[in-house]
Amino acid sequence: MTSATIHQADYETLAARFRPIFERIAEGASAREKDHRLPYAEIKELAAAGFGALRVPVADGGLGASLPQLFRLLAELAAADSNIPQALRGHFAFVEDRLVSTGAQRAVWLKRFVDGEIAGNSWTEVGAVKIGDVVTKVEPQPDGTFRINGTKYYSTGSIFADWIDTFAQRTDDGTKVIAVVDAHQPGVTHGDDWDGFGQQTTGSGTSTFTDAVVEAEHVIDFETRFKYQTAFYQAVLLAVLAGTVRTASREIAAEVARRTRIFSHGNADSFAADPQILQVVGEVTARAYAAEAVLERAAGALQRAYEAAFLDDLAEEERRNDDAELESAQAQVVLTELATRATSDIFDALGASGTSTAKNLDRHWRNARTAASHNPWVFKARIVGDHAVNGAVPPRVWAIGTGPGQQAGQQPGASKA
Repeated sequence: MTSATIHQADYETLAARFRPIFERIAEGASAREKDHRLPYAEIKELAAAGFGALRVPVADGGLGASLPQLFRLLAELAAADSNIPQALRGHFAFVEDRLVSTGAQRAVWLKRFVDGEIAGNSWTEVGAVKIGDVVTKVEPQPDGTFRINGTKYYSTGSIFADWIDTFAQRTDDGTKVIAVVDAHQPGVTHGDDWDGFGQQTTGSGTSTFTDAVVEAEHVIDFETRFKYQTAFYQAVLLAVLAGTVRTASREIAAEVARRTRIFSHGNADSFAADPQILQVVGEVTARAYAAEAVLERAAGALQRAYEAAFLDDLAEEERRNDDAELESAQAQVVLTELATRATSDIFDALGASGTSTAKNLDRHWRNARTAASHNPWVFKARIVGDHAVNGAVPPRVWAIGTGPGQQAGQQPGASKA
């Protein structure tokens, strides 16, 4: 197998397949958020149309999208509803892991993705777990299967999923593994209890496993996980931010265009002709442009990291993976400020009427601020600076949990996965 089997599709052909669905998703996005209605039907429609198989090679029945094409499409979807690409974040990461894997299970999983099956995410432990510890356990059984027990928070997308990509530890030898759990079985429950002020319909919350069955072939050594995974997870959030800013810029332009009331101390006889208002709209629109350019740059680095998995050159593979991590970190630092600034500035163009709950324009800032808060950018900025000054290699795998100075029972901070 070579990397050339993947990126065969034309972007506009891919986009044309999904844009009618994106349009329908956009029509109900604001109302879904107001009413807290999870996008079950919308995700089901995307899966039925092959969206979950975007990265699967054409030869295997998929759509053959490259990583830049995938993230561009995720940004378009985020412009329709920023919650949905984040809900699918764990799915696309698991697809990516299976793409670079070897053995008979690779073909099995690719067919499942082509058939419309969706994977969720379940990594973050609940409670005062020491950093580096894994409380969720998988235990081998006499019949050759495993049983999984544990509770995970921030399990984004799992409530919509057929399979749950779960970080766990074997009880027999202590190996840290990915346990891919069938979501439709007794012993697996999900709670939609994410209480953030933004990204409220991602289906994130608590997943609990109580003696749930895991097939032996679905217990995967974590050390074999695809090496550019943290950069990949971050890039999905970059796509969420880029799409959020795009929609904010479009909505503010439309609001200004149809506004009839003006201010006596303004600069024109119509709001749409006022140069200061046009400046605000122009700045927000330019930030939307920049967001998409930053995302494209980071996605290109990820594509090169993906291709390196097939080069049989470990040194070059490591270099490209480090580069993808640095690119995504720099993009995160830039896009955090850019997106939160743009989604706040839209109110400068409308004044108090822009704060109407009926317009729901504040959802763009809340969603951008929330998406930008995962995996705190301040640590990424320090990592980028350490590389620039000292040549330090960026960490590609990291964990969260209770620090050594914390009291037992104190809840640590965590990033929504």
